[in-house]
Amino acid sequence: MPYRRNLLAEGQYYHLYNRGVNRQPIFFCEPNWAFFIRLIQKYFQPDLVEILAYCLMPTHYHLLVCLHTDGFPQKVMQPFGIGDAKAINEQQNRVGPLFQGHFQAAWVDSSAYLLQLSRYIHLNPVRTNLVEHASDWIYSSYRDYIGLRKGTIPHKEMVMSFFSTPGDYREFVESADQDESKDIAHLLLD
Repeated sequence: MPYRRNLLAEGQYYHLYNRGVNRQPIFFCEPNWAFFIRLIQKYFQPDLVEILAYCLMPTHYHLLVCLHTDGFPQKVMQPFGIGDAKAINEQQNRVGPLFQGHFQAAWVDSSAYLLQLSRYIHLNPVRTNLVEHASDWIYSSYRDYIGLRKGTIPHKEMVMSFFSTPGDYREFVESADQDESKDIAHLLLD
């Protein structure tokens, strides 16, 4: 794997994201979404990395993670990305990369940023007009956060430590003002 400019450090929080090459879809049919989730469960083992929040979109994905290992790109992201691309290429009878370069990683340097990012990730399907309510999008961890599903992927404790109840978190997310997106505008995938 080529050199990464930003080294990812154990014990730190990051926003990981990537999109399809040429802004094309990364999911082509319903089973692709489930396969991606299975790959997350296979490679994102809790002793290596915890996923706090996620959202899968037709052309990209977002993961809010806490790393528990050095060498994360080689140990987790490389086999994860290769596994997904190989399966999609075989299924779709295509060749070449699925993703637009290496995954991006933005360091989450404060609790305020972590909370805003969790909200941004969960509202992504609403802001891109895929659904009217974040709870309608099944390919994110939002339903787990508000008690509509008991998924095994998100480790909600850090984010939820700032809220008394799932209802409080729901109010935080759903009361977001469009202007608040300016705080993390540099993370938007257009």
